Parts: sequence; C-alpha cells; structure tokens
Amino acid sequence: MGDGAVDSTAEDVARCTSVGLVVLQDGEVRWLNDAARDLVGSHGGSWTGPGSPVPLLQAIRPGTRREMLRWPSPVGGTRWWEITCRLLGAGGAALLYEITDETAHRPDTDRNDRWRLARLEALAGMGSWEWDPLDNTVEWSDALQRLFGLPRDHVLDFDGYRALVHRDDVAVVENTLADALRTGEPFTYTHRVYTFDRSSLRTFECYGEVFTDAAGAPMRVLGTARDVTEELRAREELAYLAEHDPLTGIANRRRFTARLAECLQEDRGPALLLVDVDHFKDINDIRGHAAGDKVMRTLARVLAAQIGPRSMLGRLGGDEFAAVVPDCDAHLALELAERLCTIVRGTEIPGEDAGLRVTVSIGAAALHPGQDVESGLAQADLALYEAKGAGRDRARLFARDQYDQAVRRVSVLERVRAGLDHNTMTFDAQPIVNLRTRTVTRHELLIRLRDGLEPVLGPAEFLPAAERTDLVLHLDRWVLERAVAALATPWARESHLQLEVNVSARSLDDAELGPWILAILARAGVEPQRLGLEVTETAAISSLDAARDLASRLTRAGCGFTLDDFGAGFGSFSHLKHLPFTGIKIAGDFVRQLDGEPVDRALVGAVVGVAHQLGITTVAEQVDRAALVEQLRRLGVDDGQGYHLGRPRPLREVLAAL
Repeated sequence: MGDGAVDSTAEDVARCTSVGLVVLQDGEVRWLNDAARDLVGSHGGSWTGPGSPVPLLQAIRPGTRREMLRWPSPVGGTRWWEITCRLLGAGGAALLYEITDETAHRPDTDRNDRWRLARLEALAGMGSWEWDPLDNTVEWSDALQRLFGLPRDHVLDFDGYRALVHRDDVAVVENTLADALRTGEPFTYTHRVYTFDRSSLRTFECYGEVFTDAAGAPMRVLGTARDVTEELRAREELAYLAEHDPLTGIANRRRFTARLAECLQEDRGPALLLVDVDHFKDINDIRGHAAGDKVMRTLARVLAAQIGPRSMLGRLGGDEFAAVVPDCDAHLALELAERLCTIVRGTEIPGEDAGLRVTVSIGAAALHPGQDVESGLAQADLALYEAKGAGRDRARLFARDQYDQAVRRVSVLERVRAGLDHNTMTFDAQPIVNLRTRTVTRHELLIRLRDGLEPVLGPAEFLPAAERTDLVLHLDRWVLERAVAALATPWARESHLQLEVNVSARSLDDAELGPWILAILARAGVEPQRLGLEVTETAAISSLDAARDLASRLTRAGCGFTLDDFGAGFGSFSHLKHLPFTGIKIAGDFVRQLDGEPVDRALVGAVVGVAHQLGITTVAEQVDRAALVEQLRRLGVDDGQGYHLGRPRPLREVLAAL
C-alpha cells in the first residue's frame, strides 16, 4: 500500500473516531477532526475567535495523561473534558490533544460541587463571579445574586454591574481591574454597591485572580465578593465609642484629655471647667436611672451649646462633665462658669413630671502653656471641691490657697491611715447618766488621734476630711470591731458595760454593714443589747431609706440605735414615727441655755413628749452645769451627757476601773 493510501486511511480513522483530536502549533489550530469540532460547535462555541477553548488547552503540559478540564460553554452550562497531551513529530513543535467528553459521567459530582459551593458561600456571606473580559460577560454565583438582590433569572453583564456601583467607587473598581488585566497579578478592592432595587447600599470586599493564555493575554477573571457592611458598621461604632460617651454622645475621658493636652501646647493656655451635677444620686434613687440618664443628656446638650465652637465638652464619668476652652483667661473662665450655673438652674428637664430642675457646681482653672493634664484636672477639682463646700449651685476659680488646703487635707488623711495601721488611733469614753438615779447607763466612744505629731488633731479636724473619702468606711468598721472587742473582755461582761458608737452618713449606704455588725457580735459572744449606734439627724434624713433599713435590722436584734444631734436639722421630726430608733439625743444648742430661754424649754418639752409617746429614750447633750440637770428632769428628759456629768476618759481607764 502506498503512502497516499496510508494518509487516506489515517484521515478516515480520524474522521470516524469519537475522540476529539486537535493539533496546536504556535498557539494556533493546525488540524482537528470532526469529533473535536462537535465538542464545541454543538454547544455554541468555535475553535477560533474569542471564547475558544484553545487557551485552556495551552495550559496543559505535554506528556499529561487523563487531565480533567472544565470548559464553560458560551451558551451556558459546563462541559467536563478528559484530555491527553503529547508532542507530535520529530521536532516536537506541534502538540496533539486527545479530548473525550466526560460530562455525561459527572452529573452528580458537578451538581454536588455546585450545591456545596453555594452553601459555603451563603454561610460565609459571600459569593463568586467569573468575568470574560473579551466579550464582557459575567457569571454570578447564586449567593452573590442574592446579595446583590438580583431577580432569579436576571442577566447582569459588566455594564449593568458598573451601574450599581456607587459613583465614588467606580474609578477604584475600573482602575484595579485594568491593572490586574495588564499585569496578570491577583487583586483586591473594597467598594459600595446598591442592591438591584436601590433600596440599600452594601459594602463588598473583593478578591480576584486573572487567568491568561500561553501568550499572557487575559482569558478569564475569577473573583469573590464578601459583604462586609455590618462588619464595617461595627468597626465604625467601636471607633466612635472609643472616643465618645455612649449616653450623651459627647467626648469621653480619653478623647477629652487628648484635646486638653493639645490646648496646653498652644501659645496661650486654655481654661478648664469641671461641672458636677448636684445631688445626682438622689435623682437616681428617687426618680430612677432613666430620669438620671435624661438629666445627663439634657445637660450635655445645654452645656455644649454655651461653651463655643472651638471648645470641647466631655463626660469624665458618672455625674461629672468637663469643658476645655482654648485661649481663655481666669476672668473669662469664671464668667463662663457662672453663666453655665445660671442657665442650668433655669433649665427644665423635658419629659419629667413636677418640672424637674437640677443645679451644678463648677470648678474653673486657668491653665498655662506646657502644664500637664493631671495637674490641670487637679486644680479644677480643687475649685470644684470649694464650690461644693460653699453650698453647691455655684462656681469657684482655682486659687493657690485651695492647693494649700488640699495639702493639709491630704496630710490629715495620711495621719488617720497611719493611726489605723499603727494603733495610734484610740478611744475616749464619756458616760451617759440617768438624770433621776445619777447612775451611768452606758458610755459613748469618742475617737482620738494620739500619734505624737504636731499639730494635734481633734475629731472636728480629721473626721470631716475622712468623711469625704472612702476612708471613713474603713474607719467606721475599725471602731465597731474594737468596741465589740472591748465589750467581750471579762470585766466588761461582768459589769454589763454598754457602749455607743457613732456611724458616718457614708456607712448608712453600706448594705452589708448591718449583717456584718451582727456577725462580729455573734463571733465575740456579746449580747446585742450592749452595743448601740448613733447617727446624726442630718445623715438620717439624707439617706432616709438606708437609715430605716439599718435601724430596723439592728433594733430587731436588740441593738440600740440613737438619732444624734436631734433638732439641728429641723427635718426629721415628722419621720420619727417611721424610724425605729431607740433613743434621741437633743442637740446641745437647745440645752445650753435651757435655764434662761423659755423657747428652748418649750422645744425640748415638745421633743420629750413625742419621744415618750413613741417609747424612745431621750438624752440631753452638753449638760455642763448643775442648774441644767434640774430643768431637764422637770421636762422629763431621761438621760444626760456633758462635762458636769462626766468628762471623757481613755477607754482603757474605764475598763480598768471596772
């Protein structure tokens, strides 16, 4: 058989076989059989021109056996080809590809892969897309179509997608894709896209990769798009909260102190105002925290409107605002602070019954350039301390003497702490005497600081300083512990010694104080009847519910509970029948002139009458001469206390005398 016959036979075989045969040389189709033409022609494709499978074949290396290739048909759907590639001819310049269509054998696998991909995309809040830059067609995954809000059967090409992109982000998308097509490098961009019905604007984070043919020309672009709208919103909210108070929307402490530091670096120093809401705790306790929140939001709005556009208002925490005013001297600072007090005083809190109004106390300080933030805050705080001490609802400007007073106050507190640590804090005991029998019924413990330092500090000098801090809570418990220990000594038990201890207003709000007192009495084996507490009338009125709860718990257990300095506040007379006190101490102001002032006698007589009706024992304070004893007995006062009846003595001497 001649060579021509052989060539003819080869052509017949190539034409009849069901395997597609394609010969490529220099990236072009040199020869193919009918089966190869049918592989693409029956699915709307061509071996020449855009969208041909030639670039896909070029990606397969010679010598590859049974490579599985996925070919997206131009008319939709996906074909799976099994391909073998080998060198053809002696020089190996051409490549022979044997192609078998295996799509019919992979329906379940393909469907499962698509289902799995769709589920993963849905779970991740993302979708995928494939773009053919030659004919500008885009294939969107089902998940991405849902994220875009596209109707199920809607065909969206690249131009339609571009129309949904926010106009400020179009250039970012186009420039990024253009660079990727030019370089063939992976890419990423973030952009905003309107949903198909334009009802919302979503933000997508996109990643993509460009696939090129053997010559490096872009053939396909595959990308993912993840909806990061909520994630970005959460980041923005966190960034906002990092610098803003969540309740009022004004600057928080972090942002405010940063702004204050900036102003302190300017050529002329700023003014700093600390604004404290007066009696804010009462608003929360009586009207509820919702009313307290409304107060803070209203004041934030009112104060911000008054301090000027270059100034900053911040909330430092709780019920305290602060304002920094750039380039402001002391005179203007005090003037602004007083104006703020006036405006707040005249502001009605909206939405609250009974026309709720509040007042503020303000401390102002004119700071100098280069001063540090902490010292500036300390100066304004000292001025605020003075404004509160002067009666609240007013403004005060920082002055040097306030610093000196603060130094003395801190020194006093340090001495009190040292006294507690080193037992130089001691007690005197002053007797309380039955006016009819002249017998001692009990003793009041009076705390003393005997640390050997100068100047000598009396209770009137160190107790007010302690009561302004949490140190007084520690001090009250320290005193109570030692009072119970003294009552537990054998000679105190034998003589049935009774002691009374003063408790501060701060301790009334300590919900654990009552159970703690009863617990230490039980541990020491001391009868509750031998311990009494005293609280001033002013403290009881300011914390009425707390005083009632503590008194009820302790008197039910058998402890005494006395209302001290009664009459000084003129406020609790109507509350006596609701407060379970066992005793009343009549203020010394009404006792000292009792033998010469008819009005004082009438007042004391009225107190005694009400107290006896309620079964409450009466005690007269500051009985310093014999004439008062007879007057008090006539009025029916039960007990007395004062220098005439017995001076204070160290507790250890009282215990030794027993």
